[in-house]
Amino acid sequence: MTRAARLCIVTDIHHGKPSFSKAGPAALGLMEEFRRFVAEADPDIVLDLGDRISDEARESDLVLQKEVAEAFAPIAQRRFHLDGNHDRDHLEVADNDAILGRQVGHETIDIGAWRIVVWRADAKLHRPDGFALQDADLAWLAATIGAADRPLAIVSHVPVSGHSQVGNRWFENNARFSTYPTAERVRAALRLAKVPVVWISGHVHWNTLTMVDGIAHLTLQSLTETFATAGEPAGAFALLELSDQVLWRVHGRDDFTWSTRAEALSRRWLAPMPDFRELAGTKLHAAAE
Repeated sequence: MTRAARLCIVTDIHHGKPSFSKAGPAALGLMEEFRRFVAEADPDIVLDLGDRISDEARESDLVLQKEVAEAFAPIAQRRFHLDGNHDRDHLEVADNDAILGRQVGHETIDIGAWRIVVWRADAKLHRPDGFALQDADLAWLAATIGAADRPLAIVSHVPVSGHSQVGNRWFENNARFSTYPTAERVRAALRLAKVPVVWISGHVHWNTLTMVDGIAHLTLQSLTETFATAGEPAGAFALLELSDQVLWRVHGRDDFTWSTRAEALSRRWLAPMPDFRELAGTKLHAAAE
């Protein structure tokens, strides 16, 4: 068996004031727990999927972002940070880059037999319409998928599976803000992948697994969300192990585990059938002839 790539992942830290069901004041203390988790797991890389703060205004957001950056600083492993919508409400990508020490947009990292795809698609939330998928972001992703010569683990802030938001405190009645309105364009690009693919996102504040076209889409619970954990912060972070097997383990008060063989994630499914009423009409028409 090939050596497993190991990734420690955290998302939706939401450092700041309490906001609805987000326990923002607990964030930095929970980051101490995450650092201990990373030290014990000894991963190849650490991923932050965005929404590090609960935004207020530009000047206070800069302070909050710097405090979260300081919480990440003691981690010895290579770190990769994505921006979420709250990181962009009052700040630019360049502001986040300067605080986090980033100098790149999208990037890929090869670890063992797998390629990690850090897709930093535009996460600015445009009210009242929602997210806007940029052509340049999609083109880069499609090219990366098309050129893949090994399995892909793709990470983003915003999910693209289109999974149901029924039961979600934030998005059941606001589903348009849970994904890109044109996310089917991403799924169409994924459908052409010739290699196993797993996709990891944050943003929606719950743990989910959704299979689309044989591709596994996972979302990770927020570090500070409370709606699914009886009013206490979830304290969620995950370990993703990638080899011939894919193993996903979420730790904290909202724990979740899933695994599969990597080979299974390379099987593209048959296209969905049309509306059965259309099929019935076709059969009736053929019978009449």
